[in-house]
Amino acid sequence: MHRVLVLNATYEPLSIISVQRAIILLLKEKAELIEAAEERLHAARASLPVPLVIRLVYYVRIPRQVTMAPTRHSVLLRDNFTCQYCGTAPGRANLTLDHILPRSRGGQTSWDNVAAACKTCNVRKGNRTPEEAGMLLRRRPGRPHYLAFLLLAQAGAQDLWSKYIFLEAGT
Repeated sequence: MHRVLVLNATYEPLSIISVQRAIILLLKEKAELIEAAEERLHAARASLPVPLVIRLVYYVRIPRQVTMAPTRHSVLLRDNFTCQYCGTAPGRANLTLDHILPRSRGGQTSWDNVAAACKTCNVRKGNRTPEEAGMLLRRRPGRPHYLAFLLLAQAGAQDLWSKYIFLEAGT
């Protein structure tokens, strides 16, 4: 079944909900349809397109604190599926997570200590820090500041949603 991206009144992504919940919001006129699939839902007296993206009519204030622990997918998404050492984008299957301060030397799996790295760069760096290996990070890793980024990382964002995701440089 489809999942539906919910946008705030300002078009900022808020969450991902079921089609059933989206239909309820639409019927109660709490949201408006932005994108729909070609498929339709049929009821006794109505036929509605399957929603893919809806926008709330009223603005909802959201907290800005991010508390989700980094996962492989969320780190790769944050780093735009690009090696943070050589800058290549070899594809998801050829990317690994690199601990900047290796775990064997006390490094933690935290937003500030993990970065996407191609297999070649990760092997080359080995059990050293980037400085010891003579490798520079293209961008300093850190906690994402954008809540929707994490929601989409958890859900596995659909291609259609990409035009509603606004990742800031450095997030």
